[in-house]
Amino acid sequence: MSKDYRAITRDISAYTSEIRKLQPDAMQAFYALSKAAGADGALDRKTKELVALAIGITQRCDGCIGFHSKALVGLGATRQEVAEIASMSIYMGGGPALMYAADALRAFDQFNEPTAG
Repeated sequence: MSKDYRAITRDISAYTSEIRKLQPDAMQAFYALSKAAGADGALDRKTKELVALAIGITQRCDGCIGFHSKALVGLGATRQEVAEIASMSIYMGGGPALMYAADALRAFDQFNEPTAG
């Protein structure tokens, strides 16, 4: 079974939009935290997105893998950078992380295709 990370992120976005309508204060706080944590500082945004992808891999989160892979494409990350962060995730997370590391590379490739949205 091959996962379509564009479809996964679209589906999650539709439902997070629903949660935003039902719980606007909580979602506004979450997005403010996301913006603050991801901002350039001692570490640049791309490095922080690579860390987030690694966490998504080790936590086996398809949505995290999709959203952070998409962000990395937008930030100009290379396939090699994603492969290196994937290998670090495998080291820290073992066999289950390997399965999701492969998915992370798949997600990066999908979002890096010219038709990706």
